Amino acid sequence: MVTKRLGGRERRHLRTRKKIRGEATRPRLVVFRSNKHIYAQLVDDIAGKTLVGVQGSSKVVADHVKDDKGKFAESRAIGEEIARKAGEQGIEKVVFDRAGYQYHGRIKALADAARKAGLKF
Repeated sequence: MVTKRLGGRERRHLRTRKKIRGEATRPRLVVFRSNKHIYAQLVDDIAGKTLVGVQGSSKVVADHVKDDKGKFAESRAIGEEIARKAGEQGIEKVVFDRAGYQYHGRIKALADAARKAGLKF
């Protein structure tokens, strides 16, 4: 039973987590969006491990977004970076977990950039 203290996004995330599961061959691409940054990681739920993680405050993303400042540019850079790191580990297919967020704005920008860079979901 979900407690009343959880907000709407957390409840939606738990409801989604019941249905989708990441595996080593097809991990779960989960995103977290704060007011300032956005984070993405590939998770193998069976082993309980994070395979790859990228955060908006990292130097790699900052170098990628030098000219184009802003949250959308950061989201696109993170999508490209997570796809590149996944490719290095031989991961092509993922299950996208938007973590209760609406598929809109920065979440959509990250997903589109990851698809364009080669991830399939």
